[in-house]
Amino acid sequence: MYELVFWNYIDGIYLNHQEVYEAIEEQQEVEGLEELPTTVILNRINSVFSKWERVDEYSWKNNSGPGAFCVKTTPQSIKIDCYGTEGKTMDRLVDILEEYNCPLYDPQVPERFDEMNK
Repeated sequence: MYELVFWNYIDGIYLNHQEVYEAIEEQQEVEGLEELPTTVILNRINSVFSKWERVDEYSWKNNSGPGAFCVKTTPQSIKIDCYGTEGKTMDRLVDILEEYNCPLYDPQVPERFDEMNK
């Protein structure tokens, strides 16, 4: 499994990414994060991955190749667990979340890919 995690800071706030990630893992609210339009984002993911089988409200499976993913949401975050998912598919997921100004935090590295790192 490979985790992709997304959130957006309120303007002017910048926290320790690892601590934010750990709070998200515990489903805790984090002061300084924006609320996300999670239903809109889920609908966008479903639209982009319309050729994939929708296993349930939060899970998709590729019937024509490798990969599956499950989206977990809190009001402030989106976490996508990828199972055997190809890099280009993960890139598409990252691109979708960037449409909502939510840069990727990759807990495997750990690094957040946003304008503060450029």
